[in-house]
Amino acid sequence: MSHTGTGKYEALLERCKALSPVPTAVAHPCEASALAGAVEAADLGLIAPILVGPAAKIAETAAPAKIDLKRFEIVDVPHSHASAKRAVELVREGRAELLMKGSLHTDELMGAVVAKEGGLRTGRRISHVFVMDVPTYHKVLVVTDGAINIAPTLEDKVHICQNAIDLVAALGLSPCKVAILAAVETVTSKMPATLDAAALCKMAERGQITGGLLDGPLAFDNAISKQAAETKGIRSPVAGDPDVLLAPDLEAGNILAKQLTFLANADSAGLVLGARVPIILTSRADSVRSRIASCGVAMLVAHARRRPAAPASGKASRG
Repeated sequence: MSHTGTGKYEALLERCKALSPVPTAVAHPCEASALAGAVEAADLGLIAPILVGPAAKIAETAAPAKIDLKRFEIVDVPHSHASAKRAVELVREGRAELLMKGSLHTDELMGAVVAKEGGLRTGRRISHVFVMDVPTYHKVLVVTDGAINIAPTLEDKVHICQNAIDLVAALGLSPCKVAILAAVETVTSKMPATLDAAALCKMAERGQITGGLLDGPLAFDNAISKQAAETKGIRSPVAGDPDVLLAPDLEAGNILAKQLTFLANADSAGLVLGARVPIILTSRADSVRSRIASCGVAMLVAHARRRPAAPASGKASRG
């Protein structure tokens, strides 16, 4: 889909202009849109790509698009599996601060990322975020997790939530407001998502989740519309103004993000968090704007990670 957007991504990209390009291992850019996405991001000064894949195939892909490969480092490996493995190695060696998916399958890249030997795992659960520019919403909206964690446990949701909060802080948008979604706004044992939502809010109060203002369970209307929340008697600083929508499971998150894309003309940038470095996940169906935004968001996260962390207060922000 081709969307024109509402300027929210452009505001993020404006912040990128003052920053230096981030060394990025691009795994298997052997298809036109995958290679073009990396080159466009390089042209905008967002990333300094290291192209990892069969050199002959990359050259063959570049020729029809008249892409000059001389200015890029190419690491020649025989196939997509080797591309994923070598791209991950470049990160472990400190030569790349970002990982970008080329034309290989997501499962193949993530297999190398989560490998017990030589992967990029940390103490955090790995999770996915859609960073969305929704024309009908007043700011960038993060939807998580709609791509990796199928049926997350409460403990998984703590990591998914913290990953998203840290992302929002890296974008300079803190304090981060998180709406924890369910079908209803009341807590009931018949709907486990509502119990998880209530527990996450209490965990934030106890400092087990930091840097965010959480509320839930909230039905989607109450999360997005302050008026809808007030009609139901919900007093919430999050209602009508969330930065993050935390979905109860992968199916709900995936459906929500795709509804926003195809019914509300939203653009969505995709990023995987919780590994040693942010991972840029783009799809052939993504618009150029979405691909560039994915790189821009990843660049801001990479630069934020270079800064020394502020001392933890032990308490979550309550706004």
